[in-house]
Amino acid sequence: MTWQPQKIPADHPPVKSGGIGVLIVNLGTPDAPETGPVKRYLAEFLSDRRVVEIPPIAWQPILRGIILNTRPKKSAQAYREVWSEEGSPLAVVTRNQAVAMQERLGDAVQVDWAMRYGTPSIPEKLQTLMDAGCERILLAPLYPQYSSATTATVVDKAADKLREMRWQPCLRTLPPYHDDPAYIDALAQDLSRQIDALDFAPEVLVLSFHGMPERTLHLGDPYHCQCQKTSRLLQGKLSRPGLRFRTSFQSRFGPAKWLEPATDMVLEEEAQAGTRRLAIAAPGFSADCLETLEELAIQGREQFEEAGGERFAALACLNTSDAGLAMLETLLRRELAGWIPA
Repeated sequence: MTWQPQKIPADHPPVKSGGIGVLIVNLGTPDAPETGPVKRYLAEFLSDRRVVEIPPIAWQPILRGIILNTRPKKSAQAYREVWSEEGSPLAVVTRNQAVAMQERLGDAVQVDWAMRYGTPSIPEKLQTLMDAGCERILLAPLYPQYSSATTATVVDKAADKLREMRWQPCLRTLPPYHDDPAYIDALAQDLSRQIDALDFAPEVLVLSFHGMPERTLHLGDPYHCQCQKTSRLLQGKLSRPGLRFRTSFQSRFGPAKWLEPATDMVLEEEAQAGTRRLAIAAPGFSADCLETLEELAIQGREQFEEAGGERFAALACLNTSDAGLAMLETLLRRELAGWIPA
């Protein structure tokens, strides 16, 4: 007996299926550089138990009673310093990275982007991809170094959405890539290009990573070790005679002890020790954002110059540079293996 395919009944509703999606994710941003949107963003961000590991019964009164009544106004002013006509720098770059990946990967996949905090949200975009027929989705948190407060919370949010879906997509997650040769090569290539374009020769290159409370290291989070490995590999790859390197951690918040040395202290120490020409890069950030454009480029310059420094340059993140996009395509294609043709 010859097998015959079954015909779809005429009254069967149309169903999209068989597609493959990629969801690029970054940390998040308020919708506008104003106090209200910043307050909503900070409330979501600082209520995440992976970001602030203080029991809610102790933390929420501090958050709601003090922080959310004081910090949003100051943060909104900082966001206004870096906001563009297109919007939040982080959102603009992440969107453009997704557009570029769609062009590079072609029709075999559907590429979209989301923010862990703020909009567009991970649940919203997972549903969008599923509605478009993407039964297989690569979740791509653009955090080179793993931390429970970054990569893990993206996976948590995706899992929350899967928990409420009757028809779930098959999900893969892009692993951290702190020591991936493609990442190290891209950083070395792009930073070299930027340093060569400066009108001065830096004596010191500070590699600044986002800070974390020191207790996260002792609790088993690999973030600190992965940052240090990225720094070692990058220094070896750059191999620029006469250029001295420092590794530091920025964005301290609250009274707890954080990973050291702190970036602001390193800038001050270098200037006071006689360094006059300094450049700073943020290799742990895949896209420029408030922490790189305001904290490093604006505040960092002021700190260095007020302490006696003379020439200062904040180097851009990989963003949508040729090296950055080539690296991202390499990583995504590797994780999509078996789903799309090589």
